[in-house]
Parts: sequence; C-alpha cells; structure tokens
Amino acid sequence: MSSKEKPTLGGTRIKTRKRNIAAPLDPSAFADAVVQIYLDNAGDLELVARSIESSDLNFSRYGDTFFEVVFAGGRTQPGTLKPDEGERHPYSIIECEAKRDAILPSVIYIQKILRRRPFLIKNLENVMRRLLQSLELFEENERKKLAIFTALAFSQKLSGLPPETVFQPLLKDNLVAKGLVLSFITDFFKDYLVDNSLDDLISLLKRGKIEDDLLQFFPSTKRSAEGFSEHFTKAGLVPLVEYNEKKIFEVKLKEMKSALTTQIVEESDMSEVIETVKQRVKDAKLPDIEVIRILWDVIMDAVQWSGKNQQQNANSALRQVKTWAKLLNSFCTSGNIELELIYKVQMQCYEDAKLMKLFPEIVRSLYDQDVLAEDTILHWFRKGTNPKGRQTFVKALEPFVNWLEEAEEEE
Repeated sequence: MSSKEKPTLGGTRIKTRKRNIAAPLDPSAFADAVVQIYLDNAGDLELVARSIESSDLNFSRYGDTFFEVVFAGGRTQPGTLKPDEGERHPYSIIECEAKRDAILPSVIYIQKILRRRPFLIKNLENVMRRLLQSLELFEENERKKLAIFTALAFSQKLSGLPPETVFQPLLKDNLVAKGLVLSFITDFFKDYLVDNSLDDLISLLKRGKIEDDLLQFFPSTKRSAEGFSEHFTKAGLVPLVEYNEKKIFEVKLKEMKSALTTQIVEESDMSEVIETVKQRVKDAKLPDIEVIRILWDVIMDAVQWSGKNQQQNANSALRQVKTWAKLLNSFCTSGNIELELIYKVQMQCYEDAKLMKLFPEIVRSLYDQDVLAEDTILHWFRKGTNPKGRQTFVKALEPFVNWLEEAEEEE
C-alpha cells in the first residue's frame, strides 16, 4: 500500500442514524372522512358506529377533531365555535332537537365508540371542557341540548367521564355573572333527576368536588341561601332545596357546638355564653328543642372523666350539671323542652355505661337547680314514651318521685 493511500473498511456498511419522520397533521382530511361516514349512512348512528369501527382512520391523533364532528357537525375554528373550512353533516348533537329521546342515541353511540377505543375519553373531556367554557357562544336552545347531553352521559355512566370535567369549567366568572351557568346547571339537574335519585345527584356532585359550593353557580347578586331556595323551588327541584337547607342547618349546628365547646371548656362568663347561644339560635333559626339537645351534649362532652373511678365520674358529671344549670334554665322555656331534656339525659345514661346509675341523681340535680319542674318529672315517670332503659330508670327514680308526690300531698 502506498503511503499516500487512505485505509478503507472493505465490505463494511456504515449505518446512518435514522430520524423520526412525523407524518404531517391533517385534521381537515380526517374530519371530512368522518363527516362523509355520517352522510353516507344518513345519520343512522348504528350504521355510523359500524363504519367507524371498520375504518382505518387515525383516532389516536385526531380524537379531539372526531368529537368536534360529533357535537358540531364538523371542525370548528380554534378558540371559537365557528365552523371551519371543510365538509359538515346535519346530524350533530347541536343540530338535533332539545329533547331527551333525540339526544340519547348520540350518548349511546359515543358509549359504543369509547368501548372500542377507550383512549378517546380524554379527547371527549377536552372537547366538552371547551364547549362548556364557551357557553356564551351558544344560543339558549343549544345550551339546553348540551345540558341534556351531559345529564344523559352521567345517567348512562359514559365510560370514565369524570364529573370534574363538567363542573369545574363552569366556574368561569364571566359565565357565572351572566347567569348562563345557573341556567345550564338547572337544566342539567332536572334532566339528571328524571332517571336518578337525589342521592345519586349528590354523589355525583361530591365526585365533582362541587357539593359544598353549589352557590358558586349563582351570580353574586343572587348568591344566598334564600336565592338558592327561591330559584330551585321555581324550577321544581324542591328535594334539592330541602337537601341544601338541611345541609346549611347541620353546618350551623356544628359551628354552634364548636363555639359553645370552646366557651364551656374555658369556663367563660355565664352571661357571655347565654348571649352567644341566643345569637346563634337567632342566626340559624334553630328550633328550641334542638337547642336544648345541643346544650346538653356540649356540657357533658366537656366533662373531664376519670377512667374507671365511678365515684369521681359521678362527682364530675353532677358538678358540671350544677355549674351550667343556669345556661340550661335559660332555654328550658316550656314543659315540652324540659321533657326533651329528660329524654336526652335518659338516652345518654342508657348509651354510656359510666352514667347508667346517675340518671336519678342528674334529674334530682336539675330539679334542685330549677331547670326541671315537678310536673315535667312526674309526666315522664308516668307517661314517658322513650323505651330505651325506661324500666331501669323508672325504678331508680321511684324514691325521688315518691318524695315529690308526698310533698305535693302535704301542700
């Protein structure tokens, strides 16, 4: 070999690195192909589904485009609902009648598509999110169609569609302020409850992380408990109104218990505690019987129990009753409320083993502190209706009742 010749690798092929060559995106052609399937089958969704199943269209790449065709009849321009260039069909969800029986076939059709191509659920989420965030671009009748579709989608348990996809996009301030969201969600509730119970709806709202924030669907000028009740009562959704009122009531009870517990544990001034209760009762419009139940629970929950030492527990409970008797007395304003308090004491003594033998002593203490009247105690003894432990408690209270009756005879 000459010194000037360069060495070579004889018989060896030098491999060049392959580059990933991506096929150009062509959503227009995909959309036109899907539209043609609709047109070829005259909108018969059963036949459309079969044709789509047998097609070799690239759904993994153009899933969003597919659902644009399903909802709007063709492609839409980015960021709008305006039709884009290309073919369109008249069998879309937006074009059908605003009736359940007209929209249900589209839900069933989508369900079939998702069973064969479950990955498309993400594309359905994307398109629904865009549509719901653009409610102001629809006519009222079109928004109603979307509400009916959404209700039916959840009623039919459309494969994997998460409730957050529907509810969270609705909380755009501009949509809420215009009342569009409230109108949509009202139509949604009404149509969903045709096939489902209120419990089903509440469960759906919980999964959508919106159950505690239903007022967020209301414009700020109507965002109140009264506004909620008025609106949904007019819409014929009285069970939802009753559920919301019950929920508000439970929240206010919890807040009242929390505030009272703090004051009682800290042994706040009696007049201050009484004023707190009065204000809470006024704000929450709590019934008197419910108030006395809460007061007893809070007072007894604050007792510092002493393990298995029965005598110390008895002393602690009776001391607590004596300390807060004035608070109970302030709200025991009738014989019925006094009787409710005895029933409350009865139930707690029945359910709590360490208080079982304390029933007569607690009743005697409440009598001594002028919380319970003689007539109320005698009524409970003779005609009480709560059977829980009654036989035992009546026997235990008998000596005190005999004493009351003897004192009454002497007078």
